[in-house]
Amino acid sequence: MGAVRNGQPADRLSVVYAVHVVEGGEQGFLEVYERIRKSVADVPGHIIDRLGEPIDDSRQWVITSEWETPEHFFAWQQGEDHQALVDPLREWVDHRQSLRYRVILETVGGKS
Repeated sequence: MGAVRNGQPADRLSVVYAVHVVEGGEQGFLEVYERIRKSVADVPGHIIDRLGEPIDDSRQWVITSEWETPEHFFAWQQGEDHQALVDPLREWVDHRQSLRYRVILETVGGKS
């Protein structure tokens, strides 16, 4: 295990996937995301997934996930089933961007 910061392993990986959903494609996008969400929940090293819905009319959604290590994420991403699982998103998304970063500090709100 690597270094520990704030009680969490310092080698944890966060992935941010920003997607622009095609006009009228929200329901199709949500159905595909639900399949992906259920599948990734059982992947070794996966900690959490979050789906962010836009609060304006931008159609810019955000999927975030956390992984115990980068190796866990890349093993899943490069696995045989990954491409078949995520390919259906292409029908509902006309632009996407993926960011990956190592979590080095985390601030959690506390109650005073």
